[in-house]
Amino acid sequence: KGGGERENPWIVLSKVDLGGLHDPKIEALKKVHPPADMPFKIGKMGHAVLVVRDIDASVRFYTQVLGFKVSDVYPDSMVKGRMVFMRFNDDHHGLGMVGQGGDISRQRELHHIAFEVPTIDDVFRARDYLEKNGVTIDFHGRRRAGSQVSVEFRDPDGHALEIFWGLDKVDWHGAARPPEEWAPKHTLEEAVDQAPPGQDTTLADPSLRRD
Repeated sequence: KGGGERENPWIVLSKVDLGGLHDPKIEALKKVHPPADMPFKIGKMGHAVLVVRDIDASVRFYTQVLGFKVSDVYPDSMVKGRMVFMRFNDDHHGLGMVGQGGDISRQRELHHIAFEVPTIDDVFRARDYLEKNGVTIDFHGRRRAGSQVSVEFRDPDGHALEIFWGLDKVDWHGAARPPEEWAPKHTLEEAVDQAPPGQDTTLADPSLRRD
C-alpha cells in the first residue's frame, strides 16, 4: 500500500541510531555468549502456537491466503476451543492455533512471526496475493538488522506476520553485519535497487516491480 506502514510503537523504520547502538549497555548485551561447554545446540525454531478468537476463520486465512495445510485437529473435548496443527513444510506443524481468544491481539508478548520464502520474487508475489485477498499490508521493503526483504501484515486476530527472503547468515563464531551497512527501505522496489553489500536482489521476473 504505497510503502506506508501501520503505526507500530515498537519500530521506527528509518532510524539507525549509531550512537545508541554503541551505548555500553547495548555493547554489554552483545557480549553475552553461551557457555563453551553447552551439551546441546538448538538447530531451528520448531513451531509457534497462537490463541485465536475464531478458529474456523483462522484456518481459512492460513490455508487460503498463506497456503498452509492442516495436519491434525483436536476437538473441544481434548483442548477447550479446539486446537489445529498446521504445516508449511515437511514438519508435522510449524504453527498451532487454540480457539480460546476473546479480544484481538495487542501484540504485547508476541511481536511477530516470520515465514521464509526461497526467492525475492516470492516476496513480491506474496505482496500481490495478500492484497488480492483483501489483506492490509503494514510494511514492505527492508527493515534494519538482518537485512531481509519482507512484507508485513496481520492475521484475523491482529497477530503480526512477515514473509521474508534474504536474511543475513552469520557464522557461529563471527559477527553480524555492521549497522553502517544496513539499508532500510520503505518499498520492495527500493530494497531491490539499494541492497546492502553482498545481497543479490536481482529479480528473475522484473515485471513484478511497481515502477
